[in-house]
Amino acid sequence: MEFEYWWLLGFPIFFGLGWLAARIDIQHLLRDSRALPRSYFKGLNFLLNEQPDKAIEAFIEVVKVDPETIDLHFTLGSLFRRRGEYDRAIRMHQNLLERADLKAEQRRAALFAVGLDYLKAGILDRAEETFTRLLDSPQAAEARVHLLEIYQQEKDWPRAIAMAGRIAADTGEGRGREIAQFHCELATGDVTHTRPDNARANLEAALAANRKSVRASIQLGDLERSTGNTDAAIEAWQRVESQSPAYLALVAQRLIEAHRDLGRLEDGLTLIAGYLERYPSLDLLDTVFQHTLDAKGAEAAYTLVRNELRRNPTLLGLDRLLEAQIVAASSPERRRDLELVRNLVHGHTQRLARYRCETCGFKARQFHWHCPGCGGWESYPPRRSEEFDLTP
Repeated sequence: MEFEYWWLLGFPIFFGLGWLAARIDIQHLLRDSRALPRSYFKGLNFLLNEQPDKAIEAFIEVVKVDPETIDLHFTLGSLFRRRGEYDRAIRMHQNLLERADLKAEQRRAALFAVGLDYLKAGILDRAEETFTRLLDSPQAAEARVHLLEIYQQEKDWPRAIAMAGRIAADTGEGRGREIAQFHCELATGDVTHTRPDNARANLEAALAANRKSVRASIQLGDLERSTGNTDAAIEAWQRVESQSPAYLALVAQRLIEAHRDLGRLEDGLTLIAGYLERYPSLDLLDTVFQHTLDAKGAEAAYTLVRNELRRNPTLLGLDRLLEAQIVAASSPERRRDLELVRNLVHGHTQRLARYRCETCGFKARQFHWHCPGCGGWESYPPRRSEEFDLTP
């Protein structure tokens, strides 16, 4: 291929055109920046330095000077919401909605922002109405997620089930675990209002949505036992082992009592002792220890806890070992010494006897299926915090 000398003329021309375009862009940027008030840049600086209070004051000055700054209205509304000033956030976004010059995309964004303001402020009826208006818009997917949140807060479980199913169908993401929990909530209400057939139907629907729903199996066992079908109750509770063995501590007491009702207490003790051997747990140890102490005496309870303590050293295990020794103590003086040590250990175990949410870290004395802190479902592992913090 021969070299064309006229190409040499093209390089300066292309370079000159690029330089000219860059100059035009820079001049345009400088002209725009000069048009913005200094308060705008002060606000940005405060935001970058994580000083939202001062940023709000600076941006308010800009809005007073130039009320046409739509993007700044959105920024201010979001800052108000983050600070918990929901009434000011609502007013800011509603003022945007009242503007006749707002583009369709900006109007939808303002409507979505108002929905978030209402939701954060706890005005659920207006939040629901606002997000419902967005179901036929490009923000429909996000609106459905917030509507699902609203239905859960309102405990409107039928609509929560329908919305979770719609989200799953649209996005392909699994929502079976949540849907199963919603059916379990409905079953709880059915039991409260003495509707056993409805409760059973909801629990079966929960297991259909999530075959590993431990809560559904536990509640189904409770329902069977309340209707006198103890063998079916035991079968439902034993299913937990195949679903998630970590939750066996939640059914151990139930299994013992059911076996006692059938006159098979020894079988029940053997069953949960086997669970403890295969799936160590502080709550499971506590249940096995107490029933072994009652049924077989202090020596058997002591041997059980001693072996478990060697395998899994924990403060709760030490607490139970000392309790067994106190019961078996031969002299009052030895019993007093052991009680002194046990009281010290027991004080620590009481403070550590907490369940902890994996999502937000919220700690609670009792186990929750629904975290009171973040609202997550099944975010509490059925294990005491000591098992995570202190077990070697």
